[in-house]
Amino acid sequence: MIRYRSHREPDTVLRGRLRDLANERRRFGYRRLFVLLRREGEPSGINRIYRLYREEGLTVRRRRARRKAVGTRAPILVEARPNARWSLDFVHDQFANGQRFRA
Repeated sequence: MIRYRSHREPDTVLRGRLRDLANERRRFGYRRLFVLLRREGEPSGINRIYRLYREEGLTVRRRRARRKAVGTRAPILVEARPNARWSLDFVHDQFANGQRFRA
């Protein structure tokens, strides 16, 4: 069996520059990175940039969705006598690895 062997030279320099730009600007997808590379004088087309972008495993980091309030909020009733209502207060912080906790 004979298979085609590609004679294309490796894109190590372009891959490295694409990876550097993607780490520098994490919210940029392959289209905006293509524009930055084009401004630097890279003659490659967008299909080639997209192929390298996918092969390197670069994707735009997904943002976590904001929590939405469930249901309608009821107004706080004013109590007639002192100490009739107790309130709890939460303190929250974040570890160095990004995990959050409440106390």
